[in-house]
Amino acid sequence: MARGHPNVRCGHRTTLMVTKDPHVSTRGDCVAAVGAEVSLSDLPGEFKEAARSPDTVITLTLETGPHRFAVEGRGHPELTYAHTRDMVARRSGYACSRTLMIDANKAAEDVPREMVTALQSPGSAVEVTLTMKEASRCA
Repeated sequence: MARGHPNVRCGHRTTLMVTKDPHVSTRGDCVAAVGAEVSLSDLPGEFKEAARSPDTVITLTLETGPHRFAVEGRGHPELTYAHTRDMVARRSGYACSRTLMIDANKAAEDVPREMVTALQSPGSAVEVTLTMKEASRCA
C-alpha cells in the first residue's frame, strides 16, 4: 500500500516511481504514489533473483478507487533492488539501485488524468502490486 499526495503530477515521459518518502515536490513529476510500505530492498530474495533475468516480465499495478494502471517491463542482470526508498519503472535500459524494471511499456505521463486527480488526494489509498512471469519464447 501507498497513498496519494497533492504534488503528484505524473508527467514524466520515461519513468514512473513509487516511493516510501511521505512527501514529494512538484519537481518529482515521475512520482505516482508516496508513503509506500515496501521498497525494492524489502522484496523477497526470490523476487530479486528472478528480476535479474532478461526473460522475466515484471508488472507494476497501481489501484486507487475505481482506477487501475499497469506498467510492464523486463528484468536485467544489473538490477540490484538495493534502494531503501524508491522503485522506478524505466522505459530505457538504464539500471541502478532504484530500478524496478527496464524497457517499460508505459511511464508516468501515461497514467490517465482522472487517475492522477485521484492520486493527488492525500487520503487516497493506493494498492501497489508487483508480479512477474517468465517471458514466452518463440522458436
